[in-house]
Amino acid sequence: MLRSGLAWAPLLFCAWMQTATAAEFQVQMLNRGSDGQMQFAPQLLKIAPGDTVHFLAIDKGHNAQSIDGMIPGGAKPFAGGIGEDLKITLTVPGVYGYRCNPHGSLGMVGLIVVGSPVNEEVAKTASVPGMARRVFAKLFQTLDTRTTAQN
Repeated sequence: MLRSGLAWAPLLFCAWMQTATAAEFQVQMLNRGSDGQMQFAPQLLKIAPGDTVHFLAIDKGHNAQSIDGMIPGGAKPFAGGIGEDLKITLTVPGVYGYRCNPHGSLGMVGLIVVGSPVNEEVAKTASVPGMARRVFAKLFQTLDTRTTAQN
């Protein structure tokens, strides 16, 4: 019995180490941010697989939800309620585009990059309305500039 218990010890330790090294990031949902009205802050976030993103409803008329075509294959879509905080842990590498359902067309959108942006080219082709298209173009340009500068 003791021997079988010891066999599980390395697996439990590895699982604990993964949890211990995961980080949590905050994204605020705001009526007014540093770049104008209806914003997520920050709009672009780079994290590691297994990290958690906590969307904070600082101003209550917003939510955060993934956009069809802007999450990596195998990843689960997410959606929070209006005026509610949302915590998600992202494990699949790639680009995750998200929006505020009531204000997405006004440009209240953001990008999370988990590990490597493996689905970036596909995410760039997703259909998004109004101001969101311009905001995403800016975010992808910033992402590409940062990625090139790191190579």
